Amino acid sequence: MKYIILIPAYNEASYIAKTLQSLADQTLLPEWVLIINDGSTDQTAAIVESYTAQHPWMQLITKDSAAIHLPGSKVIQAFNYGLSFLPESITYDFIVKLDADLILPSDYFAHIAREFKHNSKLGMAGGVALIEKNNTWIIENLTDKDHIRGAFKAYRKTCFQQIGGLQPAMGWDTVDELLCRYYKWEILVRQDLQIKHLKPTGAQYDKSARYKQGEAFYRLHYGFLITLIASVKLASKKGKPLLFLDYIKGYFQAKTRKEPYLVTTEQGKFIRHYRWTKIKSKLF
Repeated sequence: MKYIILIPAYNEASYIAKTLQSLADQTLLPEWVLIINDGSTDQTAAIVESYTAQHPWMQLITKDSAAIHLPGSKVIQAFNYGLSFLPESITYDFIVKLDADLILPSDYFAHIAREFKHNSKLGMAGGVALIEKNNTWIIENLTDKDHIRGAFKAYRKTCFQQIGGLQPAMGWDTVDELLCRYYKWEILVRQDLQIKHLKPTGAQYDKSARYKQGEAFYRLHYGFLITLIASVKLASKKGKPLLFLDYIKGYFQAKTRKEPYLVTTEQGKFIRHYRWTKIKSKLF
């Protein structure tokens, strides 16, 4: 199985060398790795260039964009920009969106490739994130165990194309999985494949981003009741109960502005049915 990786990077000088080294150490090397330097003002580009000089399958491009880091939009805009540079000569079976602050096990992609090869219905695959707390690496437990973190998503090429790629908006790493299920693809989270996440999720988000989660719930066709439940759950997992109010406010702001949905009406019905089924399974 052949694969390619795209890495959006904004001011990642403190971490990106460790990420690139963990890619160079893979037992199954990628066909192509593109690092998209998304307007960095630190030494990110220089560090990447030291790796592209050693590894011809690594490349660097630069994208000019605003410094503001709203969740979803900036990183996926950079990802999609990078995707337009994919050479026609490169063939691949799966594509990976990777963050620039990770340390992956050396056999990580060998395992992922094996899963795709052995299961033709598998559309997405990934491991789990670890964060360092009190000098110990523990699982970053912000999401359900059947959800692949946005920091390291691998998509079968045909699945990626069918879901329409990645949408540059908050909620992109939820809508991709929901559409994956809508089109009857399977999703696999390998709990034994553990990736060190060097920077806490959302650490660099501006305060103005706090309403974006509620906006995403609206744009995913959740409806108010599912949004209410999801908001309580997420705020609780983050240990910040008052975030619940921000999420609800964001939902109604999006509804008032009539923000465009990220999915069709038919897909929205599927999403609500899927969410209610999951909620009922946990309650009963």
